[in-house]
Amino acid sequence: MAAWDDGIGRWLFVGSDAILLPMHEPPRFSSVALFVTCLVDLFRPEVGEATVALLERQGLTVEFPTAQTCCGLPALQAGLPHEATELARRWVEIFEPYPAIVSPSPACVAAVRQEYPRLLADDEGWRRRAEAVAARTYELSEFLVKALGVADLGVQAGRAGGKVAYQPACQALRSLGGDGPARALLAAAHGIEQVSLPDEEVCCGFGGLLGASLPGLAEAMGDRKARDIENSGAEVVVTTETGCLLQVAAALARRKSPCRALHLAELLAGE
Repeated sequence: MAAWDDGIGRWLFVGSDAILLPMHEPPRFSSVALFVTCLVDLFRPEVGEATVALLERQGLTVEFPTAQTCCGLPALQAGLPHEATELARRWVEIFEPYPAIVSPSPACVAAVRQEYPRLLADDEGWRRRAEAVAARTYELSEFLVKALGVADLGVQAGRAGGKVAYQPACQALRSLGGDGPARALLAAAHGIEQVSLPDEEVCCGFGGLLGASLPGLAEAMGDRKARDIENSGAEVVVTTETGCLLQVAAALARRKSPCRALHLAELLAGE
């Protein structure tokens, strides 16, 4: 990772990505709401705990709206727009009071930003409310780097030291404008050696409901990804999406691989 000041802001260069950190004071937040997502809640609560730890280290109070449920993305992917719309309205009502909403999931953040205004387009009042909340909803790495202006968290990699491979999340690349913030945070972490994956931008096979609708295809894609991870020599593989994490971890387990799969939040929190 390289940096350059141009008098307007500080540019971070991570691979082919360039991120501008403004020189003026970034927006000041005293508190944020945690949008934890279903997969984190049900299958990997450690990701939520690590997310809270990272945000609290930045001096933030993390609120957890206990009424939150699914954002509606699975319903939308299943072809149930009415049910997805009802969940979208509920989500907006729950998170509307908060100045910023942070989630360790590019897929769910993309749903809020891109799908909610479309689902609620026929009701101008709801559409405006959805757009307002969506504008202050962030994926975790994006919030840390772009909203807070922090790239180097002073992180020691903890138990995840050694060779680390990074698997991008498709939704970060294709719906949130890229994964530069995640790469910047990973590049600044101390005590690790990054190794590259071939075809890293190819889907791991999680793909929302792909695993349920086409399990054979999803498993084959996961096995291919696991082979690439093993061949890289990585001891740990990191991603920003819990669905991808679960998919890759299962594929590695089928191969009895010693490589561990972690969410970026877990790595950065030193969990």
